[in-house]
Amino acid sequence: MKDKVLEWAEPKGLLNPQIAPQQFMKLVEEVGELSNSILKDDKAEQIDALGDIQVVLIILAEQLGFDLDTCLECAYDEIKNRKGKTINGSFIKE
Repeated sequence: MKDKVLEWAEPKGLLNPQIAPQQFMKLVEEVGELSNSILKDDKAEQIDALGDIQVVLIILAEQLGFDLDTCLECAYDEIKNRKGKTINGSFIKE
């Protein structure tokens, strides 16, 4: 799917690194839509917002010269051995 997103974005000029700030603002907008859909408990909108966020992240990572899968691997490597507990819905590491 990542390749399909990039193939879709390229002819639209969305892979231009100079527009990364605008793409970041699009990410913020999509996160806001996800927040609203969670508050309304609207599952269809949650699915749409989560998909939109992934599309925006794929494009933003490409604009910044990163591969999103590599970013995810780096993040996982950092958290995989963390210990702690969840308090009031937030994970608190030791």
